[in-house]
Amino acid sequence: MSERKVSFKEKFLFGLSAIPDQLTYQIFQFLIFTFYFTVVGIPTTLMILGYVVWGVWNAFNDPILGALSERTKHRGKWGKRKYYLIISIIPLCLSMIFLFFVPFDTGAKLAEFFYFLFIIIIFEFFYTLFDVNVNAIFPEMFPTEKKRAATNLFIKIFTILALILSALVPAIFISDYVPDDLAEAVIVKNEYFLTMIIIAVITFVLAIPFLLKGIREKVESSEDFEKRPSFLQSLKITLKNKTFVKFVIANTMVWYCFSILPIILPIYADEVMGIDNATLTSIALMSTFVVAAITMPIHRKLGFKFGMRNAFILTMGIWIISLFPFVLISGIELQIAFIIITAIQGFPLSGILFYVDIIHADVIDEDALKFGVKRSASYYGINAFIHRISIILVVLTLWTMFGSIGWEKEYTFVVPDPFLKELGLKALMFIFPGVALVIGILFMKSYGLHGERLARMREELAMRPELKGE
Repeated sequence: MSERKVSFKEKFLFGLSAIPDQLTYQIFQFLIFTFYFTVVGIPTTLMILGYVVWGVWNAFNDPILGALSERTKHRGKWGKRKYYLIISIIPLCLSMIFLFFVPFDTGAKLAEFFYFLFIIIIFEFFYTLFDVNVNAIFPEMFPTEKKRAATNLFIKIFTILALILSALVPAIFISDYVPDDLAEAVIVKNEYFLTMIIIAVITFVLAIPFLLKGIREKVESSEDFEKRPSFLQSLKITLKNKTFVKFVIANTMVWYCFSILPIILPIYADEVMGIDNATLTSIALMSTFVVAAITMPIHRKLGFKFGMRNAFILTMGIWIISLFPFVLISGIELQIAFIIITAIQGFPLSGILFYVDIIHADVIDEDALKFGVKRSASYYGINAFIHRISIILVVLTLWTMFGSIGWEKEYTFVVPDPFLKELGLKALMFIFPGVALVIGILFMKSYGLHGERLARMREELAMRPELKGE
């Protein structure tokens, strides 16, 4: 059976989807906790409460938006996934600005807390509306592993570009991520706001080519639409899929690391390394993403040689090893070592970014063979719901450790026991992510959709052209 080759233009335009997707969420991951905890000064307990409420919201938001996309009928030239992508982009950009605009005087802690809770929920709604649909359309537009791998390379290159922008732009306009006193906090707050206006403009401008020319949806027949199960049926089927559950738990552990490391990095750089310059911290972070971009083709070769699942396991093991040096360094005289160690994280980051989407698409294909219809958005919605739990795990970790080092109530500029502070922050950079990655490895070791089973599944899928999405 001959296959239509995916053109460079198609891969490039679809790859652009990673800019609005990853730039917005990486900024959220990297700066939102630091901003509201150290700049705005919301107490630790309220920060944790806000994240828990936000996590509960995600328990409904992510799967419902996934199911909504599945149960929406094709709207002619607007499609179904494309329709939601278009209506979500402007609110997503605006929410980025208002995430870092706090319309209250410093000291109004309760008002600041409710604003924080409100705006992260609004951001999450529109981000999920975009993210679920862009991820759902990927296995539908690119139905074979070869096409997915080829297109995924472009997606991940633009993902790395988005990550670089997420570190570069704040470094240009924000003088210090973690202010030294209340007077500096007022100045820094305005710098954050200006930065987010620029981020929103970049996001919108780079999303336009993808939205206008990068989406090619197959028209869904009424018969295929009627095959789609209801929301509750879809939820039940999805969570009973043991292969999916094993993958998504491993993915949750990876997202735990993706979440905790950028949150802690600016505080670790300031409090452990003595780096009070936002530019140096951003250089370290950018070096991670540059290494990730350079090494992406290596992971593509590893994935095809050893299988995506095996390469994923190997990469998680490498990540654990690469995190250990954070335990060994401290002090401004080792800032070069800090930058180098941070840069090394780019290799495992690159691999995990590459493997996850392809493995997830395999799970969706196997489900489609069983039920006769691709339920991509349902799977991505449930996946998003479960791995968002990682954020709750992260904030509970932070609450526990911050309480141990003297930040149990609020961020203070001087911690009573500097040794305990350094020990706690190093644990957050290595021990907790290391444990999470070990759990991820164990679940992927029992993940069965690889080798002969995966090959048989792909052979069966090749015999079902109505499921291939072309």
